[in-house]
Amino acid sequence: MTIDGMTVMVPVHTAPAFESPYLVEKPDAAGNSRISRDGKVLGEVSFPLRPSFYERTTADGIPYSQIAVLHGRDVLATTVLQTCIRYQSRTKTCQFCAIGQSLAAGRTIAEKTPEQLAEVAKAAVELDGVKHMVMTTGTPKGSDRGASILADSARAIKAAVDIPIQAQCEPPEDDVWFQIMKDAGVDALGMHLEVVTPEVRARIMPGKAQVSIEKYMSSFKAAVDVFGRGQVSTYILAGLGDTREAILAMCEQLVAIGVYPFVVPFVPISGTPLESHPSPKPDFMHSILAPLSRMLVESGLKAVDIKAGCGKCGACSALSTYEKVLDGRGSK
Repeated sequence: MTIDGMTVMVPVHTAPAFESPYLVEKPDAAGNSRISRDGKVLGEVSFPLRPSFYERTTADGIPYSQIAVLHGRDVLATTVLQTCIRYQSRTKTCQFCAIGQSLAAGRTIAEKTPEQLAEVAKAAVELDGVKHMVMTTGTPKGSDRGASILADSARAIKAAVDIPIQAQCEPPEDDVWFQIMKDAGVDALGMHLEVVTPEVRARIMPGKAQVSIEKYMSSFKAAVDVFGRGQVSTYILAGLGDTREAILAMCEQLVAIGVYPFVVPFVPISGTPLESHPSPKPDFMHSILAPLSRMLVESGLKAVDIKAGCGKCGACSALSTYEKVLDGRGSK
């Protein structure tokens, strides 16, 4: 929803949401609504309308909405491979991941071809004014960890429409994949740590934790050499057990390399092992985002300068808002 001009991701189908004291009225035809608490109206919000490209289907009868969806206000998002080598094993799966749920529910398809993605991206830009695109993927077998199919997809999309693209995958074994993705049309890259403390990584995402933090740091450096400072980012989920100090210490290392650390509050997803895990308190997030935003602004790494992706959208974290406040007052 959009509040005071800022689009934010507010979970509504989760356990904590059912306990929320806030109520949002059903939006009118224009997407406008009011938010209230205990019967008192607190303000107005708006919701993005159903995109026009959702009404279309491919030549083989697949709805465009099963290939890519609208995120935020103007972002097209897709999971190229809706399967993952880690998801089928309880001893390897990331405890917060729901990659298989939308597939099981029939809301998406297992693999999107480059041609399908190009067709949908072109329509989303032309019909709905989409500004950038996020392509993530479940991790397949193979040492490229998804980089190959992301490169093929980006190449096809860029041949069809001029849209900035962020690709997201685990660090490939060979750093040569960064240049391959860049040459294919990927503008920004996300490689997501999620959590930063070794023991928390092993508990929350036992399979993915087998890719060491040292490997991530090495890959970050190589990727920044290709994509440039600020065009490589990582997701960090606050509230899963990492301390404030651990998160900020990792962010300091990342910023020094030129990686944008997109710190977001953990949001539990229904149907996952962590569906009842609490989200972090606002004061905990403030204790991280305030010093992190200062670190970013003073280092010249800002969400507004990212070419595409989650950090640029900013809907899942207040981090970019903290940056704007600092920019308005001067970085000091």
